[in-house]
Amino acid sequence: MNIIRQTKQILSRLRSLTSDSDKVLFDCGDFEITKRELLGGVIILAGMIVVGIGISNGIADAVENNRREYTQALKVTSQDMFEYGMATNVGNAFVYGTLEAADTVGFDEIPGTYLYVEKTREEYTMHTREVEHTDSDGNKYYTTETYYSWDYDSRQKKHANFITFLGVRFEYKKITRPMAHYIDTIYKDSDTRYVYYGTAPAHTGTIYCKLMDNTIPDHTTFHEDVSIEQLLESFCDSPAVAVFWILWTLLTGVLIYGFFYMQNDWLE
Repeated sequence: MNIIRQTKQILSRLRSLTSDSDKVLFDCGDFEITKRELLGGVIILAGMIVVGIGISNGIADAVENNRREYTQALKVTSQDMFEYGMATNVGNAFVYGTLEAADTVGFDEIPGTYLYVEKTREEYTMHTREVEHTDSDGNKYYTTETYYSWDYDSRQKKHANFITFLGVRFEYKKITRPMAHYIDTIYKDSDTRYVYYGTAPAHTGTIYCKLMDNTIPDHTTFHEDVSIEQLLESFCDSPAVAVFWILWTLLTGVLIYGFFYMQNDWLE
């Protein structure tokens, strides 16, 4: 009964908008909202909801198509299956294995070998800046302050020419390498130092790509320490629809507020 009563009240309120349409319903300080403007806001809201539902349905369909693609993809965990999939153009596949450098690299001054390593030269440089002060009378004045910092000078990079993944040899560019991590800092003197970052020669993880023409696409993303099941779950769990409605609601609010804020003399 309460729902019916509230519905009747809403309908009665909307019908009243057709009369005394110039009457101010709300005074918001910087702007006023008349009955005509309120009706216009309701129309904007209804239109945005209808358009939003259409867009949301399209996003939901795309998410479902992607989910279907992921769940139907081949799951590869052996070298034989990997090579067979590439040879027979099997298409989409999750492949789990070890990514290794076929020919490791390094610098003589640091221990170890790497899939990728970089050496950054930094110079200890003097800088000056103006510092604002205020005296006892409240007057502002400035002094020049000197400070030092380690600044980038140059960088040298090395990487393997070839890699292997699940026992299959590829060019380095085929799979994106894992992130490089700090190795060491070596000081040449008090004003020059070298900072080293590198990527270990072997990593375990999963890739998702098309197996075609006896190879995989260039720059295939490598998901380190992630199993096929974990990657599949993360791909299928898409927040796209929820994110859309959050953004769409904010946009709708901005549009309605902007409409109310404008001088809508054309409605008179």
